[in-house]
Amino acid sequence: MDTTDGSPDAVVLGEALMDLLETPDSGPQTALASGPTNTVFRPVVGGAPLNVAVGVARLGGRAVFLGALATDELGRRIRALLDAAGVDTAGCPASPAPTTLALASFTGAEPDFRFYGQPPSYAAIGPDDVDRRSLATARTLYCGSIALLQPGPLAAARAAWSVPGPLRTLDPNVRPRLTPDPAALRATVEEFAATAHLVKLSEPDARELFDLDPDAAAAHLRAVGAATVVVTLGAAGALVAHDTTVVRVPAPRVRAIDTTGAGDATMAGLLFALARAGLPGDASGWRSHVAFATSVGALVCETPGAATAMPTLAALRSRFPTLPLPT
Repeated sequence: MDTTDGSPDAVVLGEALMDLLETPDSGPQTALASGPTNTVFRPVVGGAPLNVAVGVARLGGRAVFLGALATDELGRRIRALLDAAGVDTAGCPASPAPTTLALASFTGAEPDFRFYGQPPSYAAIGPDDVDRRSLATARTLYCGSIALLQPGPLAAARAAWSVPGPLRTLDPNVRPRLTPDPAALRATVEEFAATAHLVKLSEPDARELFDLDPDAAAAHLRAVGAATVVVTLGAAGALVAHDTTVVRVPAPRVRAIDTTGAGDATMAGLLFALARAGLPGDASGWRSHVAFATSVGALVCETPGAATAMPTLAALRSRFPTLPLPT
């Protein structure tokens, strides 16, 4: 596929926020800073869609982030990270609300998120912020995550979804603590899935949304209308449902110390593969795309953080020298 015309590889619509990651305290212990567990909370730029945009850019793709950014100090740091990663932020509206915080505590390598800040800073976006002409030239569009729980971002996502041109991709990225009405979220996911080229969700998403195992959830979303469904299975890799075929793709073995952002990295890998190699016509093509994407996600698990842990193609080649790259 020719990717030299300057069109965006991915337009990513959703939230940016600041993660506070529970981290072992390596300094002098104080009751306020460390508490009884000898940990501190380290601020890092986050938000699943932001991670995806940075992931695409780190792989060498042209990424556009479309999300509200606060004008406070944390918002300025978020914008600076996006700019440093080479992500286009020209269309991001300013939010008057303080930057939303997501406090992540850990059991093993898995984070548990609690969110702080009302109204959410990422809610200050609407359909008028969608540049339809520019979006029409993009190769892929991503919508999803907790931004879809807010009226403004949901309306913006619907407006973007209606623009012909890019491949439409969805990642629900369910956060149960922010989902007071699971039935409403399920209806929203099914609405977007009905015309999606790709829906990516995790095994916990499948169980939270539909009370179904990964195979059944993939079959349900295919029946709703999604052309292809990828369900990530943690260390077991992922499954791909396309046409009447379900294929399982193993993930490479890594030493996981922090899984924050692994699903987002996998989504970034899928967007990059779709933009560079196109939409596969069969399960074999999807196997190649997903093998690449799960390798991106696996590598992130070896580094603390999320956006800051997204790998480059050079890092992938170094860590997985036999991995075929999308072209």
